[in-house]
Amino acid sequence: MNRQLPPKAERHRHFGSVEPIEGTKPKEKDKMPDLQNKPDDFYFPIQKVGISKVKYPVMIESDLAPTVQTTTAEFAMTTSLDAKFKGINMSRLTEQLHIFFQTHLLSVETLREFTTILAREMKQQASNVQVTFPWFFTKSSPAMQKEGMAHANVTYDISFNEETGYTSKITLVAAVTTLCPCSKEISEYSAHNQRGFVTMSVVVDEHADIDWKSTLLEAAESNASSILYPVLKRPDEKAVTEHAYENPRFVEDLVRLVGADLYEHEAVRSFEIECRNEESIHQHDAIAQLSFTKEV
Repeated sequence: MNRQLPPKAERHRHFGSVEPIEGTKPKEKDKMPDLQNKPDDFYFPIQKVGISKVKYPVMIESDLAPTVQTTTAEFAMTTSLDAKFKGINMSRLTEQLHIFFQTHLLSVETLREFTTILAREMKQQASNVQVTFPWFFTKSSPAMQKEGMAHANVTYDISFNEETGYTSKITLVAAVTTLCPCSKEISEYSAHNQRGFVTMSVVVDEHADIDWKSTLLEAAESNASSILYPVLKRPDEKAVTEHAYENPRFVEDLVRLVGADLYEHEAVRSFEIECRNEESIHQHDAIAQLSFTKEV
């Protein structure tokens, strides 16, 4: 059945659209009231105010191939707020994000610069940027050397304060294989294994020029029962399962071994580690958590 439809403007009116009014409020930016910057006594200062869940494409560098890559990051950007101001101009946060990352790679070092810019532009004493992104790296299988692309999730949490300077915290979540030592000990010819997730958060020296992504990944993978691989042929499967059998790990073992590596790293000030196993013979997960702060 053919229908003769009215013009689009008429269709819009039919479904409720109305003509804009002339209005009396100013349209020029310099004539509009700015409620956020109107000084008064607003009772309390605020430590963090801003925006979150901002997705933005960024470029990162890596010690592992591909050494330069584009990824999609999710940002949270906040500043402090003095008690004499009602609020901040939040649009400036995304404005500065776009300006800055048109010309900068994403790294711990550039984020320190970015937090300084945010505090200055918002006329505040402190700022914080948290950014989470997937990091990809090439990994070859242990026997056949078949290449594939693996990934880990990374979070940079960088704070700036005019009085105390910078705090830099890096978190990486790596997936590994763990094989149960108890199962190996009591069974005649088997041992259950599972996928484990190692979450490492480190507060680091701001002067260290290190690719923390690869450093944390190595700490997790080198202490696990086995690495996870994107591509495995039969000789690779044999190598992986035998290596896991030779290196059984409880979650307790893994957090302590990873902790030992991080403790030995001179640029690490403190660390938090969690290992979570998706148990293959239980309905529950197994977890262990460890935290440590070095003496200054």
